[in-house]
Amino acid sequence: MSGCCKPEWVKVKSINSLQCGQTSSVVHKLGLYTVCEEAACPNIGECWRKKHAAFMIMGDSCTRNCLFCNVKRSHTPPPLDENEPKRVAEAVCELRLKHVVITSVTRDDLKDGGAAHFAKTITEIKKASPSTTIEALTPDFIGKADSFKVIVDAGPDVFNHNIETVPRLYPVVRPQGRYFAALKLLASVGDYSSQVFTKSGIMVGLGETNAELFQVMDDLRYAGVSFLTIGQYLRPSLKNSAVDRFVTPEEFKEYEKAAYKKGFLMVASSALTRSSYNAGADFVRLRLVAEADCKNTTKIRTVTNS
Repeated sequence: MSGCCKPEWVKVKSINSLQCGQTSSVVHKLGLYTVCEEAACPNIGECWRKKHAAFMIMGDSCTRNCLFCNVKRSHTPPPLDENEPKRVAEAVCELRLKHVVITSVTRDDLKDGGAAHFAKTITEIKKASPSTTIEALTPDFIGKADSFKVIVDAGPDVFNHNIETVPRLYPVVRPQGRYFAALKLLASVGDYSSQVFTKSGIMVGLGETNAELFQVMDDLRYAGVSFLTIGQYLRPSLKNSAVDRFVTPEEFKEYEKAAYKKGFLMVASSALTRSSYNAGADFVRLRLVAEADCKNTTKIRTVTNS
C-alpha cells in the first residue's frame, strides 16, 4: 500500500541518514543483521539515531513463509556462523546498549531450532557487558520439545514470542505457525522460570475483530504473559498480506485500557508499536511495576494472614 494511502498517524518522519551513521556503521562493520532492516521496520530511523538496534541472528533467510513478514525465505539457509554471538556482544559494547533485543529468523532446519545459538549469544553479551539487560525474541520451536529451556537457562531478562494475530487468521497470515503452540511456549517458559518476564505482541488491521483480539488477550494472560505490545500491521511489499484497515489512535487507547484491565503489567499500544520499539524504556517500567505489584501482593498476604 502506497504511503499516500496511509493516515497521518502511521506516517514516519524521515531522519537524516547521518544521524543513524554510528549504528549503521557498527552493524555493517561487524557483519550483523538487524530486524530493523530486514523486516523494514518503520521506526528504524528513530531507533538507530538513538543507537538502538534489534539484532537478528542465524542469518537473513527464514524457513517459513509468513505473509506479514519482509524477511527473505529459504528452505536451505546457510550454516550457523559460530563467531556471530561474539560479534553481537561486541556491537552491544560499541553502542553502549543498556538493553538489547536479540531475535532470529525461524530455523526449522536445525535440530534445536537455534536455541543453543540464542543461548551462546546471551552468554557472550553477559560476559562482555554484564549490566546490559537482554530480551530474547524467539521463534515458536514447533517440534523442538524443550529447546526453549536452553535459552531461559542462559538468563535473559525477557522471553518474548509474538502471537502475531488471532487464531482464525493463522492459516492465511502465518500458515506454518500454530496459535496454541505459541501459547504453550509462553506458558511453558513461565512455568519453567519465575525469573524471566514473558512478553508477546499482536498486529492489528489484518481483518481481526475486537472480540477476537480481546480473546487473544485473555489467552495470553491465561498463559501468564505480563507484557503485551499491540501495533498496526503495515504491508512491507505487494507480496505480503494487504492491510484490511488502519486502526485509529483512539482504538489503540481502548485496547491498552482493556489489556490493563485483563491484568497485563505492561502494555504498549499504538500504530507504530513494535516488539523492540522502546523495549529498553518499557522494560525499566515493567520491572518497576512488577516490583510494586510484588510488594502490594506481600502486603495483602500479610494482612490476610494476620
